[in-house]
Amino acid sequence: MPELYIGLMSGTSLDGIDAALVDFTGDKLRLIEFKYQPFPTELQNTIQRLSKPDALISLKEYGAMDARLGHLFADIVNALLAKADIPAASVSAIGSHGLTVYHAPADKFSFSLQIGDPNVIAEKTGITTVADFRRRDIAAKGQGAPLVPAFHQAAFQHPDEHRCIVNIGGIANITALSKDPSAPVIGFDTGPGNTLMDLWIKLQRNQQYDKNGDWAQTGNINYDLVNILKQDPYFNLAPPKSTGKEHFSLAWVYQYFDAFSYKAEDVQASLCFLTAITICDAIKKHAPDTERVLICGGGSHNAYLLELMQQNMECPVESTERYGLHPDHVEAMAFAWLARQTLNNLPGNLKEVTGAINSVILGGIYQGNKKGAASAPCLR
Repeated sequence: MPELYIGLMSGTSLDGIDAALVDFTGDKLRLIEFKYQPFPTELQNTIQRLSKPDALISLKEYGAMDARLGHLFADIVNALLAKADIPAASVSAIGSHGLTVYHAPADKFSFSLQIGDPNVIAEKTGITTVADFRRRDIAAKGQGAPLVPAFHQAAFQHPDEHRCIVNIGGIANITALSKDPSAPVIGFDTGPGNTLMDLWIKLQRNQQYDKNGDWAQTGNINYDLVNILKQDPYFNLAPPKSTGKEHFSLAWVYQYFDAFSYKAEDVQASLCFLTAITICDAIKKHAPDTERVLICGGGSHNAYLLELMQQNMECPVESTERYGLHPDHVEAMAFAWLARQTLNNLPGNLKEVTGAINSVILGGIYQGNKKGAASAPCLR
């Protein structure tokens, strides 16, 4: 019998939901089916407003959005299963990342908050659901992020070359994988991925993102402005470290220079280069032996961004698709893997990556009710 799990991911780009149905039979992962559901414009605008660091919202509005997203996550699971023609009872569990509305790992009372009620997901699908992955790592004095490096290690480590996996969502993170399997994995958030470019093109042209980096490519990179932005202390912090859109926002850009006194396309080009160069700098500093860079996440479709990265790296910069996993599928598959770890009472974090004092089992388990669906070992 296949060992099936579903992973759900909605990242910091706030564009929609990824759902992956994954088979782990024999400890070898294989994608069975994938589905992407974009958020309606009205919902995306609301989420973006609620996710602003200074957002003032009522508990009623917050609770309603938590429930609404839970229903959307459940709906995409049911649509995914219908697409694959697989019954819910065949799925061991769902791993739901949820949607991050605030990430504050450095506060005195640190926390990371994701919404998308897993109670709704478990009830509407009937499948045991694992969610709230980040807070257990934070409780163990970790950053709660990034969590995908453990999956990157399982999926991409190779005995013949040093690799660096770069996930470019709203925020960018890297995972440095040595060809020596006993070497510790290095991973952390490098800084902005797509978030600044997305915010700027939304403000200037009312577009959700800069397709292929086409608009950025019409501008001229202002290297002086990029160097000003690179003075932000985050870039020089030693890992483990993580960040979010709470820090890297347009307000963050404005505190360094008056963006409106420059050509809009030049600002976009400069923000694109900022993402590229801070990723490359991080790899060179913390993973200098890297022989191949593999890109996943939405940023993998920004041809101009990848061109800038290749210009600043001395090794190949390629999509993960050439190595078995489509770049759009990696994160959702990672949360299917994390759910499997949890149900098997295995840790999901890498303490060397997050800074946690212990390797811990991540997430809370919400039991399903489909006959034949897997039962979790315990409720935590």
